[in-house]
Amino acid sequence: MKLGIVGLPNVGKSTLFNAITKAGAEAANYPFCTIEPNVGVVAVPDERLRVLTEMYKAKKTVHTTIEFYDIAGLVKGASKGEGLGNKFLGHIREVAAIVHVVRCFDDPNVVHVDGKVNPLSDIETINMELILSDMEVVERRIQRTQKNLKGDKSLQGELDILHKVMETLEKGLSARTMEMNDEEEAYVRSLDLLSYKPIIYAANVSEQEIASGSENEYVKQVKEFAETEGSEVVVICAKVEAEISELEEDEKAMFLEELGINESGLDKLIKSSYHLLDLISYLTAGEPEVRAWTIKRGTKAPGAAGKIHTDFEKGFIRAETIAYDKLIECGGNLATAKEKGLIRSEGKEYEVKDGDVIHFLFNV
Repeated sequence: MKLGIVGLPNVGKSTLFNAITKAGAEAANYPFCTIEPNVGVVAVPDERLRVLTEMYKAKKTVHTTIEFYDIAGLVKGASKGEGLGNKFLGHIREVAAIVHVVRCFDDPNVVHVDGKVNPLSDIETINMELILSDMEVVERRIQRTQKNLKGDKSLQGELDILHKVMETLEKGLSARTMEMNDEEEAYVRSLDLLSYKPIIYAANVSEQEIASGSENEYVKQVKEFAETEGSEVVVICAKVEAEISELEEDEKAMFLEELGINESGLDKLIKSSYHLLDLISYLTAGEPEVRAWTIKRGTKAPGAAGKIHTDFEKGFIRAETIAYDKLIECGGNLATAKEKGLIRSEGKEYEVKDGDVIHFLFNV
């Protein structure tokens, strides 16, 4: 899973990226210090893996991961090539979802590219560049479809959807705000529009407001806007995340408690991205290895098996599965779980659930 971290220059974007990936992207108080997208791979925290590893005395524990891309700061006119516009837009095209860092703190020592802190204006600037870029894509597609329509009348449906998308974009609204039926949604998804990508607004607050971030007036504005387009909002403090990233695991919990918060910004971002992209994790467990696998909610057993190896999907016979909680109740003892009838044998139509511990049987 790839998430692109974007934002106007000097909103705390690279500081956040450094903190959550420890990748050391340069964080300087001037625009465009990030030119190529720095990439950091982060393990997804999952307490279930620790428990299963201890239970099976596993030699290896493998977490599922998220790739964070720190994408160059953006200015107005990016869709016309201003600043690093074309590179910026190209890099966004490669990610599954966007984490848009929005500055929600006042600090006279950190310059703002527009001279003042205004999160809604910042959001509009970036969204508008994505919309303008999409309008060019849709316009070209409309022209091509109209040309081909003369020889193939079945393309009228596609043309109607394209016009509907263009009308939305011309109103200054992102493609993700459109109301669509399943057929329209599938077609719009195939267009790979930038303004259709799911988005998480990371409201970056000061250290003093990390525990009471929801009361911050800037954050309230961001949340109200996010509701209009069905996006997520996570309140973070990039500076605090930087401090957390330097601590050992046992120190982190104490530090978070002192700040009056339950989880780090990274944990909140990961939860939000899973929710936004409708992802779940299933588990495989044994002495050689305990591992988490990320799949789309609703994935059927053969598709889930294919995440491990394509042969598992091709030669799928059945999935022997037990819910994580039930396995723990049995102390990890599969014989006990079998006696209690807790291990189920599922076929090709079974939709894998979050926390399923699965053993796949296959034959190639």
